[in-house]
Amino acid sequence: MWQILEMDVNDMTDIRKVDTLINHYGESHTNPTNELIHFVAIPLIMLSLCGMLYAASPWVLYAFLAASFVYYARLSVVFLITMLVWSAVMLWIIQGLGDRLLTTSIAVFIVAWIFQFVGHKIEGKKPSFFEDIQYLWVGPLFVLSRLFLKLGMRW
Repeated sequence: MWQILEMDVNDMTDIRKVDTLINHYGESHTNPTNELIHFVAIPLIMLSLCGMLYAASPWVLYAFLAASFVYYARLSVVFLITMLVWSAVMLWIIQGLGDRLLTTSIAVFIVAWIFQFVGHKIEGKKPSFFEDIQYLWVGPLFVLSRLFLKLGMRW
């Protein structure tokens, strides 16, 4: 239903890596409740992870984001630009949390992951990152891909 590309088995040359990753990720995210949970939890996990890294040292966060941007740049310029904007928003939120940053980030991280696992229990499939750690970076792209599809945008 959510196939990103109409694929002709005889012509696999037009399939981009980003589409393959998102399609594979989508295979374990077909239940509407699980998808909804992911649409909320993934941005919260990203925000809380960045908050924890920033609390450790802003430079740790900057290095993590730089590595993430390299990964996204290799997949899609549209996703890269979107993730750059989202990262700027996250930094603004993180700086606004002040002294509450670390405790808030830890609490949000734990609660969001609990919801993620509840979603996968509902789905009846294990999270994609159990197969390959790179799916932790694909999760945000999955959420964005669904948003882009609703907006009629192509990445």
